[in-house]
Amino acid sequence: MKNEKTYELVLTALFTAIIIIMAFTPLGYIPLVVINATIIHIPVILGALFLGPKKGAFLGFTFGFTSFINNTFKAVTPSAFVFSPVLAANVVGVSGIFKSLYICFIPRILVGVIPYFVYILVRKLLKDGQKVWGTVINLAASVLLSVSLIIFLKRMLQDRADENMCMTISMAVGIAAGVLLFVVLTIAGRRKASTNIALAYAGLTGAFTNTLFVMSGIFILYKDAYAQALGIAGEAVFDTIMGIISFNGVIEAVVAAVIIAGVGIALMRVKPID
Repeated sequence: MKNEKTYELVLTALFTAIIIIMAFTPLGYIPLVVINATIIHIPVILGALFLGPKKGAFLGFTFGFTSFINNTFKAVTPSAFVFSPVLAANVVGVSGIFKSLYICFIPRILVGVIPYFVYILVRKLLKDGQKVWGTVINLAASVLLSVSLIIFLKRMLQDRADENMCMTISMAVGIAAGVLLFVVLTIAGRRKASTNIALAYAGLTGAFTNTLFVMSGIFILYKDAYAQALGIAGEAVFDTIMGIISFNGVIEAVVAAVIIAGVGIALMRVKPID
């Protein structure tokens, strides 16, 4: 019992240190062709899985606090105020304090909670041999990937090709990617790799939790101020946010799924998930 508590304390301290290092150095981001994908949520998800949702929520709070510090004192982007109650108060008044507290902390805390229950649910469904539910889960993930790619590619190609060609390419790539993912997940499930799949879905869900709650919060709470900060029309905010969700969100989710599955399997040799 004492060794167990010591192990959890050490692991909590380790994940906290990793979050802080990632947040204040370039290590928290993966440079891609057009964006930097964040991976700061990965130690939060791992903490949720191996330490439980309570400590996961603490790690999520730590993630949110680093975001608050970075956006308050560095403010490298025009939209930094959405993560900083201090800056938000100057932009939209006192109400901005509460709005930014929500966007900065609540989504990150949920990243430390939701993946744990997703892992437990998916593992149970797959382990119990409930093939129908396994198929439904795989189909949902595949459809999500397809739709996200179609939306993103359509936005990227709309100024470079005529409308019909743009839609044809977007649909072809999106559907092909979705079918490929479904086949891979189905084959993995037949090989009884339920733990790997459950870990991957936990990573996927954790990343999307961060993206969806943050971006939806910005749209609902800061639509006009966000548009003004980016220098775009208010009507364009929805398309901008959908573009971020469909591209940044998908890439970050895929990266999280791969890393969580790989690192998770290694850590389970030391401490199985309860």
